[in-house]
Amino acid sequence: MKKHFYLTITAILFFQFTYGQNYSTEFQQALQQADTTAQLNILTKWKEAAPQDPELFTSFFNYYFLKSKENGIGITKGQPKGESFVITDSLDQVQGYIGNQVYYDQKDLQNALEIIEQGIALYPDRLDMRFGKIYVLGQVKDWDKFTSEIIRTIEYSSTNNNKWTWTNNELQQNGEDFFLSSLQDYQVQLYNTGKDALLMNMRSIAREILKYYPNNIESLSNLSITYLLTGEYDKGLEPLLKAEKITPTDYIVLSNIAQGYRLKGDKEKAVEYYEKTAKYGDDRAKEFAKIQIEELKK
Repeated sequence: MKKHFYLTITAILFFQFTYGQNYSTEFQQALQQADTTAQLNILTKWKEAAPQDPELFTSFFNYYFLKSKENGIGITKGQPKGESFVITDSLDQVQGYIGNQVYYDQKDLQNALEIIEQGIALYPDRLDMRFGKIYVLGQVKDWDKFTSEIIRTIEYSSTNNNKWTWTNNELQQNGEDFFLSSLQDYQVQLYNTGKDALLMNMRSIAREILKYYPNNIESLSNLSITYLLTGEYDKGLEPLLKAEKITPTDYIVLSNIAQGYRLKGDKEKAVEYYEKTAKYGDDRAKEFAKIQIEELKK
C-alpha cells in the first residue's frame, strides 16, 4: 500500500508541474506580444489550476509591474534620457528639462510587491523572487525599502547557507559567489546615484554582509568608501587595512589605501602604498601609481 501511495503522489506532482509549465509558456508568449488581456486570462486559469505554483507568483509579479509602468511628459532638473527640451530663464540659465518620464501606477505596483512577497513566504529559497522585488524597488527609487530588502536577504542567506533556487526551483550553482557578486551590483547602483545620503545605505549593507562574510573584500572596500567620501579617513582606512591582511597583493585594495592616506595628508604612507600598487598591479595600475608617486614627491 505504501508503494502504491508514493507512486500516486509522484504522478500527481509531475502532472501539476507539467501543467504549470504549459501556463508559463503561454504567459511568456503573451508577455512578448504585450497582450495584457491574454496575460490576465492565462494567470486567472493558472491560479485556479495550481494556486501555489511558484512560477505563478513570478508571472503575476511581472504582469502587475509591467502594467504599472506609464510614460508621460514631465519637467526634471536633470536631463532625462532621450529627446528633451531645455527650459531657460531670462539670463539663458538652464532651469530644467521637459522630456519623457516613467511613472508607476501605485495600485498595480503595490499588487506586484504584495504577490511576490506571498511567493517569498512560500518559497524563501527562491532568490529570483527576492532579487525581483529588490530590482523593482530600485526602479521606483525607494532606496530605503531597497536597502531593507537586501539586508533581509543577507540575513536569510545565513539560514539557508546560500542554497538558493531560481526559475522552476532549479538550484543556483555557486550560490554564495553568485549571491555576493549580485549584492555588489546593488551597491554600485546606490553609489551611481551620486547621492551622499545613500552612503549610509551602502554602509548598512556592507556591515550586514561583513557580519556573515567577514572576509568579503568588496564589502570592506565599500565600507571604506562610505567613510573616505565623508572625510572620516581613519575610519575609512581601517577596513582597507583589514582587506590588505586578507589579500596582501590585491592592487585595487592597495591603491585605495594609498588614496586614503593621500586624502588624510600622509604623503609618506601614500607613496608606500602606491609603490605596492606598482609592484602588484596590472600595466594600467602601475602607470597610474607611478604618476601619483611623482606628484606626491614634488
